[in-house]
Amino acid sequence: MSISPDLAFILTLLLRMAVTAAFVVTASIVTERAGPVIGALVATLPVSTGPAYIFLALDHDSAFIAESALAALPVNAVTIVFGLTYAALAQRQRMIVSFAVAMLLWLALVIVVNRIAWSLAGGLAVNALVCAVCLPLAQRYRKAVMPPIRRRWYDIPLRALLVAILVATVIGLSGRVGPVVTGALAIFPIVFSSLMLILHPRIGGRATAAVVANALWGLVGFGLGLAALHLGALHVGSAVGLILGLAVCVCWNLGLWAFSRWGAVR
Repeated sequence: MSISPDLAFILTLLLRMAVTAAFVVTASIVTERAGPVIGALVATLPVSTGPAYIFLALDHDSAFIAESALAALPVNAVTIVFGLTYAALAQRQRMIVSFAVAMLLWLALVIVVNRIAWSLAGGLAVNALVCAVCLPLAQRYRKAVMPPIRRRWYDIPLRALLVAILVATVIGLSGRVGPVVTGALAIFPIVFSSLMLILHPRIGGRATAAVVANALWGLVGFGLGLAALHLGALHVGSAVGLILGLAVCVCWNLGLWAFSRWGAVR
C-alpha cells in the first residue's frame, strides 16, 4: 500500500513536531526542579533549535544550513537583549507587560538585523558587543528565591503546542523564505517564552527573571555553537557541523556549571 506524498509529508512533519516537543518539555521540567542556575543552563542547550536544524538538514543542502546558521548568529544577540528586557521589566511589571514588550522588541530588532548581510566576523562582533553591555546589566537579576512550583494540567500541553507550532513553521516555510528567515525562525526563543508564560504567574517575576538572567550566559555558548555549525556545514558538511555546534554548546554550559560550583565552594 503506497502513501501519497502529501500524507507522507504530514506524517513526517507530525513526527518531527512530536520529537522536538518532547525535548523542550523535558528540558523545561528539569529547569523548574533544578533551580535558576542549573535550570538556566539546561534551558540554553539547543533543545528546540538542535532538532529543528537536524530536520532542516534532511531537507536542505549544507550551503543552506551554513547560511541559515550565519543568519541566526546576530539573532542570538537579539535574544540576549530580549532576555535582559524581560528580566528588568519582570521586577515590577505583570507577565503580560514584561513578555509583550520584550517580544515586540525582539521582533523589531530581528527585522533590522535580517536586512544586513552579515559576515561571520560581523555576527561574532555584534554578539560580543551585546554581551559586553547586557551581561553586566543582568547580573543584578540573577539571584532570587525559587518558591515551590505546583504544576497545572495545561503546562505540558501548552509547551508541546508552542514548540510544535515553531517546528511546523520552520519546516513549512524554509523552502519558501530562504535560509536567512529560516535562521531567525529556527532560534525563536521558544524555551524562554514558555518559561516566562508559565512560571511568571506562578512563582513571580523576580524568580522567573533569575532563570532568564542566568540563561543569558548560556546564550554566549549558543552563539559560538552557531558559528561552529556555520563553519562545519560550510567546509565539511551538515552532519559534522551539527555535531560541532552541539559539542560547543554542551562544553560551554558544562564550563559554566563547573565555574558556578567552584564559586559556591569558595
